[in-house]
Formats: sequence, structure tokens, C-alpha cells
Amino acid sequence: MPESHALRRVALRELLRDANLDALLVTDLLNVRYLTGFTGSNAALLVHGSDSAGAEDRTVFCTDGRYLTQAGEQVPDLNRVIERASAAALAAKAGAEAAAYRRTGFESQTVTVDGLGSLTSAAEGVELVRAPGLVEQLRLIKDDSEVEALRMACAAADRALAELLANDGLRVGRTEIDVARDLENRMRDNGASGPSFETIVASGANSAVPHHRPTAKALRAGDLVKIDFGALVDGYHSDMTRTMVLGSPADWQQELYELVRSSQAAGRAAVAVGAEVRAVDAAARGVIEAAGHGEHFLHGLGHGVGLEIHEAPSLSKAGAGRLIAGMAVTVEPGVYLSGQGGVRIEDTLVVRDGEPELLTLTTKELVVV
Repeated sequence: MPESHALRRVALRELLRDANLDALLVTDLLNVRYLTGFTGSNAALLVHGSDSAGAEDRTVFCTDGRYLTQAGEQVPDLNRVIERASAAALAAKAGAEAAAYRRTGFESQTVTVDGLGSLTSAAEGVELVRAPGLVEQLRLIKDDSEVEALRMACAAADRALAELLANDGLRVGRTEIDVARDLENRMRDNGASGPSFETIVASGANSAVPHHRPTAKALRAGDLVKIDFGALVDGYHSDMTRTMVLGSPADWQQELYELVRSSQAAGRAAVAVGAEVRAVDAAARGVIEAAGHGEHFLHGLGHGVGLEIHEAPSLSKAGAGRLIAGMAVTVEPGVYLSGQGGVRIEDTLVVRDGEPELLTLTTKELVVV
């Protein structure tokens, strides 16, 4: 992995040169992890933008003494500074060598006003320049190691759900909270470090609430049960939703499910290199609108996934840009009938030349429990 992180820093330097920056002070911990592999709770990184062989020598990682051993193991290829105030320490280093760090960018999307004051005081002689989203530009496209982590996270979630169903984990009388906890434990048993986010288990009328939080409500015969969940593996998040029914489905449940499944299939088919994100949303949304349920599709079609559960790009009516090979996205249309029930079907996919790679493999046939 150190090679992958070094290559990411090389790619970042190209962006720094395009932005006329000598360096970037990286303070977002996920961006630090992306560029170094470090997983601790306090760190910063000063990436020099030179295209010379000395750029890595001038790139410095900083954390505090709690992580001395961990930093040596996870970041063996960079110079290290051990200071509690990591960002300020690296700003001071830039100030001490101001000629080499004359224009240094900072992550203005995360640095607070007070934090910027501290950095400015420490980086005497350096012009600190707002540089939001540079690392996030790189994170849009997943490399092979990232896709493999996503693939493993999706597999852990698939296996956990299969085990839940095979062991009568979804049954009348069990509470939403019980099902959620059971599923999360099974994801851990299948190699996840934990859930990607708080698992959604929504039964009966609760399934019409897109982001319902599990309660002590007991599952009842005839309920739709919507489960939105994901596994976390090596820092990468999977995301999948399946909707099932306890007992034979009513006609309206079957019709609603088939509508959402058709919409989801249309959305997946629209995921292609060069496709406008709004067009992907429209492909799925149009199916639901044609059936007269447009007002019951209450959210965007999907989003990027990676080190965060919600990343760019946004597949929505308000989204901007086009899909690029290597992006990891969700496709998750839903129809929600307030007071009655709702259906959502969601997959995680990787954009590829030709067909997208489907990472969540659980069946999308209506499962009758």
C-alpha cells in the first residue's frame, strides 16, 4: 500500500502545480488517510508540489506521541514530526522554510475560522491560499486497491444478509432494533470492522420513511421490511438496500416492488462512462413518474461511496458532471407511500467501460419470508 499512497501524492502534485501552489496542508483526516494510510485520530500532512525528486523529502507527516509506533508502521516512507498540534506544527515548518512553501494551500472546506488564524500565525512568511476539494478530486476515481476494499465490504454485507435470512433472523415478533443489531454483528463476523452507518430496518408503515431509525416495533405478518445497511472494510463503505415482505405480498406491495425494481434496472443501465449524472437520475426517475408516483420518490437516485458513505458524485436532479471510469456509485430509487409502506432497492456499482461492475450481489427478486 505505501506505493499506492505515493502514487496518489504524485497525482496531487500535478493538481498543485495546476493551481500554482507550492504545497498543500492536508488536515482532513480522511484525506490524510488516503494519501498516507494513517488511521489515527490526529494527523496532518504537508505535501510539497515540486515535480523534482526532492518533493517527497519535503513532504512531511505529523501526528502526536500516542501514535509514534503506529505512524512508523503505517507511514514508513515520509519524514515525520511528532507534535500534538499537528496542523500548526506543519504550518510552522512551512514558515521556517518560507521560500520553498511560498504559496501553500489549505483545506478551506474543513479548516475553521479560528483554525485559520492559528495556521496563519504559525506560517509566517507563507501565503495561505484556500484550496478546497483537491484531494477529493483524486478520491472520485477509485484505484484497484480501493475497489478491492469496496468489493470486500459489499461481500461482507451480502453474506451477512444471507445468513440473517437463512437463520430465521427476519421473523414475525422480532423488533426492528433486534434485526439491525443481528445484521451488524453478522457483518463483523464476515470480516467487517463495523457497519458503514446506522443500519435502517423499517417495517410496515415505517418502510415509507426513507431514513427511519429502528425502533422496538415488532415485525408483523404482511409487513414490508426495508433494510438499508453496509459494511466497513479497510475504511471503505458498502451500501445496499433490499425490501422484503413477511408472508404473501398484497397486490399493491407486489406492484410497488416491481415498479421500483424496473426503475432501479433503468438506473443501473444508465450508469456508463460519460453519462451525465442528471441523466442517470432521470432514467430511473422517469419510470416512477410514468407510473404516477413521481411525488413519492423523495430523494436523489444515488451518490458516490468510498472512504465516506456519501461522496461525490451526486446522482440527482441537481447533480453536475459526468461519470468517469473508476467512480463507485449507488443506484437507489424508492417509492414511499406515507402511512402505508415503501420500497427501496439499492446497489453499489463501479463505473466501467461497457457494463458497470455490480458489487452488491444479493438478489433483487422480491424475497418473501
